[in-house]
Amino acid sequence: MERGNQTSISEFLLLGLSVRAEQQQLLFVLFLWMYLLGVLGSLLIILAIASDRHLHTPMYFFLTNLSLADVCFLSTTVPKMLINVQTQDKSISYAGCLAQMYCFMLFSCLDSFLLTGMAFDRYVVICHPLHYTSIMSPQLCAWTIVVSWSIGSLDALLHTLMVVRLSFCGNQTSISEFLLLGLFDWVEQRQLFFGLFLWMYLLGVLGNLLIVLAVGSYPHLHTPMYFFLINLSLADACLLSNTMPKMLANLLTQDKSISYAGCLAQMFFFLLFVGLDHFLLVGMACDRYVAICHPLHYTTIMNPRLCALIVVGSWSVSSLDALVHTLLVVPLSFCTDNEILHFFCEFNRVLKLSCTDTLINDVLRYVLTIMLGIIPFLGIIFSYTRIITTIIRVPSAKGRYKAFNTCCSHLSGVSLFYGTGLGVYLSPVYTQASQKGSIASVMYTVVTPMLNPFIYSLRNRDMKEALRNVFRGKTVFMQRL
Repeated sequence: MERGNQTSISEFLLLGLSVRAEQQQLLFVLFLWMYLLGVLGSLLIILAIASDRHLHTPMYFFLTNLSLADVCFLSTTVPKMLINVQTQDKSISYAGCLAQMYCFMLFSCLDSFLLTGMAFDRYVVICHPLHYTSIMSPQLCAWTIVVSWSIGSLDALLHTLMVVRLSFCGNQTSISEFLLLGLFDWVEQRQLFFGLFLWMYLLGVLGNLLIVLAVGSYPHLHTPMYFFLINLSLADACLLSNTMPKMLANLLTQDKSISYAGCLAQMFFFLLFVGLDHFLLVGMACDRYVAICHPLHYTTIMNPRLCALIVVGSWSVSSLDALVHTLLVVPLSFCTDNEILHFFCEFNRVLKLSCTDTLINDVLRYVLTIMLGIIPFLGIIFSYTRIITTIIRVPSAKGRYKAFNTCCSHLSGVSLFYGTGLGVYLSPVYTQASQKGSIASVMYTVVTPMLNPFIYSLRNRDMKEALRNVFRGKTVFMQRL
């Protein structure tokens, strides 16, 4: 364990443009007029465009958003400057400085992307005037604005969070490693558990990779459902590989240590792949809902573009969620207690070791859990409620069986993933951070990814046929060779 000195301050001083007292009032009047002129001018543009239907075109749509961004950009810096000039108080709080920094980078980046969009609009209208309405469609304009806001927000958030971890004056304690206490203290049975978990790890990774190979080599399985299944299998293989190798190494060497950076990396990838599993299961539930409740429109609704967007969105949101949580752990201090009662760096257990306030981490965890966890989970419940009611209305028993069989595997996977996960997090043993809670978490971190290949293959005729072709060497790749 290592100790180090870091510093923290409560405010910064903005020295402004001029230190001469006689020039302060002149600067105040000058910048007040510039601020009012800029804000009122931008608001007048927005009002003029909104009130004139002839201006409801892509160019003026971008101009409206640019004007809003300019109003916000001016309001981020100039009012504080005017207050400092008038009151001679140059201080700004630490939180206020971070907020100003975030908003400044957000609206600067937003201006840049909007100007790019306007340049593209002018290019199309001049170079391709006959195709202008088809290229610059409302959907493209809306996506341009959404992507501009998203990238701008992400860029500003990442830069601001990286500043949070920096130190500015004060004393804190830091450690260089954590100790993973694992699941058991029984030294005499260490070899038994090493063999057991090694077998589970290899079975899970190889099973998921076989699913990927089977689906990729069997043309009949190139459908949206199996496209999601490939990504789910890859996420499960990565989830197992994130925690199990370190656990097996600790069992074999009896070395329970993990570096601070290694712990953060393990935490990030665990949050990433668990979140990815969650969103992919939501996408698969949506696929089954459309296939059973709207079969005639299945190919038009679940088109390749929508499937790709769901997977890309799942990766993006999961990565952002994991990154935010991990970066907010970086500025925390860990004083003397570095023992994690788990076999990997589980996010909640690491937070409990911190000797500084984790209010922001806790609030953000609950907010993101509701937004990214509970709301999509309710979407799964809604999908299967509609699926069950649709199946019940099928007149023939054979038709009901066929409809139920199309979603049976996915329903089993959803039940196993959420049943074990919620059972661990909502159980009293977990809230007590006991060793029993760590053992129970094996169910959703190890057992569920290991069983998914069997769940999605044993009850699926096409999948079993694809696996048989893989073992016989009758794959698309072998046939080409």
